[in-house]
Amino acid sequence: MTTHTVPFDGAFTDGWMRRFAESARAAEPELTALDQQSGDGDFGVNLNAGTRAALLRLDALDTGAGELPAAAPLDAAATAFLDEVGGTSGPLFGLLLQSLAAAAAAEAPMLTTPALAEGIAEGLAAIRRVGEAEPGDKTLVDALHPAAGTLAAADAATPPDVALRHAAEAAWQGVRDTAGLRARLGRAAYLRERATDVPDPGAVGVALFLTSAGGTVTALTPYLSPAVS
Repeated sequence: MTTHTVPFDGAFTDGWMRRFAESARAAEPELTALDQQSGDGDFGVNLNAGTRAALLRLDALDTGAGELPAAAPLDAAATAFLDEVGGTSGPLFGLLLQSLAAAAAAEAPMLTTPALAEGIAEGLAAIRRVGEAEPGDKTLVDALHPAAGTLAAADAATPPDVALRHAAEAAWQGVRDTAGLRARLGRAAYLRERATDVPDPGAVGVALFLTSAGGTVTALTPYLSPAVS
């Protein structure tokens, strides 16, 4: 049985956001290539810009008063995406991070699996309200929806890193499933056959975000393969 000794405080969420930035930077060329086939071609650039802006806000956090609460790095990243990133990706990822920060703050200072489940669920609901997307529309909702379901089903005592790993696995399956969907919203809806068999970049971004809780993603290809489970 694995013993978890890492405290799920601000140091954990700070590391998560920094790994997300590293993952976004490493994946930018692949994300751009995907989005050039199914969108405006700017998703990788925007995601990378958002995480770079988040890094600046993380560096500015006051850590001199002792333990940093888990919500603080999430809130800093949310503000960066909401205030400094253009396109549709900035506000949507900002809403997700904002919801996670609010849920984490309610159980401060440590992040818990129930808080993760609540934050992801609230973020999903906010994104669906704003973007009017449903599961099956070939958007980031197709990765976030199964991840939310996985977290909701997790035992409350499950360590957050384990819960996030399972949520990421569900999200990547959702990503792979988007390759077989026809987009209903956005530019991909007008590209029709050109976007067929192409995973949705926004869904990839969500899976990248969740996976980065446990480590940096250096390439997308292994995760996009049907052999990954």
